[in-house]
Amino acid sequence: MARGRPSRATVYARLDSQLAELRTRLGGLPSPEESAYVWADIWHLEAHHSTALEGNTLVLREVETLLDQGKAVGAKPLREYMEVKGYGDAASWVYREAMGAGDRTADTLITVQEIRHIHHLALTLVWQVSPHPDASDAESPGNFRRHDIHPFEEGMTPPSWPLVPAALDEWVTVINGTPADLEAGGNLPELLAEAHNHFERVHPFLDGNGRAGRLALNLVLVRLGYPPVVILKEQRAAYLRAMQQADKGDVGALGEILARAMIDNLNRFIIPNVAGPARLVPLGALVDSDLSLVALRAAAQRGRLDAHQRSDGQWLSTRKAVNEYKKSRRPGARRTTQ
Repeated sequence: MARGRPSRATVYARLDSQLAELRTRLGGLPSPEESAYVWADIWHLEAHHSTALEGNTLVLREVETLLDQGKAVGAKPLREYMEVKGYGDAASWVYREAMGAGDRTADTLITVQEIRHIHHLALTLVWQVSPHPDASDAESPGNFRRHDIHPFEEGMTPPSWPLVPAALDEWVTVINGTPADLEAGGNLPELLAEAHNHFERVHPFLDGNGRAGRLALNLVLVRLGYPPVVILKEQRAAYLRAMQQADKGDVGALGEILARAMIDNLNRFIIPNVAGPARLVPLGALVDSDLSLVALRAAAQRGRLDAHQRSDGQWLSTRKAVNEYKKSRRPGARRTTQ
């Protein structure tokens, strides 16, 4: 563990605490209609980073312009724009569908048909300009592979293609049991890590399994009332190492990556937008272009920022308090003792 970096147990405890706060104090996730800009920000970020993990080179500004305005700015290959647009379409469908009832029973988190639809949305546009060179007509987006896959690095081999439908049925059954596993005391991040890695081991499609797997995971997360995850492109090497460890049965590193991603989305997008200006929230949810987390924590420790420290050491404050602190920092502002 790097010096000063919280332990995995601390990260898990912090996630539990913030999820409880989201449910009990803030009323849970906002619907896309209630807070469209929150979901739009996550949508942009996810489309950028999830495709970048697979090698796409569009920068975030280009992704935002493409998704919001339908304009392809820059001089990248057409295939890359279609990758992002397809992923954006699929992610938009995932968030809308996740917040509604959908065509499913109350105890169903995800269906095989939904997974196939996610893959169809994410891959159709790019396959129109750059189809997989080995794909048959029966392996178009949304259809299972009819090829065997070469072993992955470190030796893991996906099942032979005739076994894919049954393997994906098994995956759906397992992930639909997540609520019961949580009630039995299961560790949320590591249950999610095992589910995510299990999907990638099945590798149901000829191409696009990483994108489809991350979208499927987010559909499940939002339906459970949790924030979606975005694996940042800067985490690619750590993410791949964690997946390789999970292939061998150790899901801890992958669970920690997913937990940190959920905390990041809570603090960066969700909590600041659903909490009123007087609500106590973690300092990470109050970071902006003027004040970093380090600066806020230092101000709280010095008594310059009206803040509260919990028994676990985490500092809480309010948007109102941060705005007052900003005013006190302006030239000529009168300093008061508190």
